[in-house]
Amino acid sequence: MKKEKKLNKGPKLKIIPLGGLEQIGMNITAFEYEDSIIVVDCGLAFPENDMLGVDLVIPDVTYLKDNIDKVKGFFITHGHEDHIGAIPYVLREVNVPIYATKLTIGIIDHKLEEHDLLGKVKRKVVKYGQHINLGCFRVEFIKTNHSIQDAAALAIYSPAGIVVHTGDFKVDYTPVFGDAIDLQRFGELGKKGVLALLCDSTNAERPGFTQSESVVGKALDNIFSEHKDSRIIIATFASNVDRVQQIINCAHTYGRKVAIEGRSMVNIISIASELGYLSLPDNILIETDSLKNYPDNRTVIITTGSQGESMAALSRMAMDTHRKLTIKPGDTIVFSSNPIPGNEKSVTDIINELMRKGADVIFQDVHVSGHACIEDIKLIYSLVNPKYSIPVHGEYKHLVAQAKIAKELGYDNDHIRILSSGDVLEIDEESAKVTGKVHVGNVMVDGLGVGDVGNIVIRDRQKLAEDGIIIVVMTLERGSGQLLAGPDIVSRGFVYVRNSESLMDDAQSVLNATMEYCQDHNITDWGKIKNLIKDDLGDFVWKETQRHPMIMPIIMEV
Repeated sequence: MKKEKKLNKGPKLKIIPLGGLEQIGMNITAFEYEDSIIVVDCGLAFPENDMLGVDLVIPDVTYLKDNIDKVKGFFITHGHEDHIGAIPYVLREVNVPIYATKLTIGIIDHKLEEHDLLGKVKRKVVKYGQHINLGCFRVEFIKTNHSIQDAAALAIYSPAGIVVHTGDFKVDYTPVFGDAIDLQRFGELGKKGVLALLCDSTNAERPGFTQSESVVGKALDNIFSEHKDSRIIIATFASNVDRVQQIINCAHTYGRKVAIEGRSMVNIISIASELGYLSLPDNILIETDSLKNYPDNRTVIITTGSQGESMAALSRMAMDTHRKLTIKPGDTIVFSSNPIPGNEKSVTDIINELMRKGADVIFQDVHVSGHACIEDIKLIYSLVNPKYSIPVHGEYKHLVAQAKIAKELGYDNDHIRILSSGDVLEIDEESAKVTGKVHVGNVMVDGLGVGDVGNIVIRDRQKLAEDGIIIVVMTLERGSGQLLAGPDIVSRGFVYVRNSESLMDDAQSVLNATMEYCQDHNITDWGKIKNLIKDDLGDFVWKETQRHPMIMPIIMEV
């Protein structure tokens, strides 16, 4: 007892989610104890529909930059984009070592190479059961199952107690590759005493147990046996190496060659096969260009685009914009994934387009989730038996759903903590309280620009997309401010000018009147002239059209 009291008098462990809560994606959590910070995961999110032109969204890591002397390393649970995608951007500013399992490091290495960072970042491959000591922390990697190989849970040992972070996981007793989840280790940690469990909430609303990945193999085998006379095209997540393995196994069984389409699919398959996570029968893979050398019923195409992404290979095939492949009547197209929330409409549009082309589209019962359902979550709680429940990874409704599971298991409100990104949770055996907030947010990546597109730029893009732009150009004489040319009106995305000549003539009259007013009252200040033009022209356009286009006066001086 004395030892425990002494422990509790020390500093508390701080758990600080810097992203990934209230959303699917952008997972990154800092753990801080005295002068040590370790970070779990470093993911990106894909842009919302209103983030026009934005390619990716990464977390704002100002807190890590401000405390760079404390940051010891990144621990990565698995190789999905929402857990590793921001690494090449964040490590430019927070360059500390990365610790992860073999396949995860392989995928990270490929990313770092693309960004010319491979020689500048320290990486270490960690095996299951291995412990890494950094500062005040010791971190152990525990085998789990997920929809990508080499997923790990983390046991984080700190002077305040042990925290278990599940990462994304499912319980799969019959995995396609490798071992089942190490439930024994979770139980052993539970016996030692676990302070808090940060558990995956993605499927916390779904009853029952998550099915094994091997179930999909049987469904795929049925599809291959029932469609022996047609070409088969299967769309799935590039990172689901086990799914790709099962497709290749079926293709080999039924004497078909396999072509891979989509850059991310090609990258992951080459990394996985190189590292021994994918077994390829001799000569089974062929180039897309070689498909014409084989009859359709002897080929399979594995492709990206299962989420209806506009630039992915399957979408381009559906829209007839793919340079090498076109959909033929009689093709069998399989969607081996479920739409991520928000992608349902895009996926439905692609399915409709493929069916119009005469393809047979199969989109049911050819997928299992990579995340734990309610009964699996209960199993982990029962084994780990944490003092505190901290739901992570999911939208707010998913976090609440896991909190309900914890309540069913006997946890009261004092021992469940639903956090928001930026919350500082100070935790020890005595209490777990949010004591403050750190700066968090979205950093938008657009092309090569990182962070140069902010809320104001997005607002301007939305305005341009909704109502268009009117540009007013004029030339003034230097010194006197006399109008030498213009004002001329140019519009884009506002009205079709040829059909709206009277409107544009009236707008020109309003501008002329505004400039006459400026000349008569000797207004030569450019700022005042621009504001008068915006006000007068804006009022006129609103009265005539009920629209608010962006109005941009451009003044030149000679």
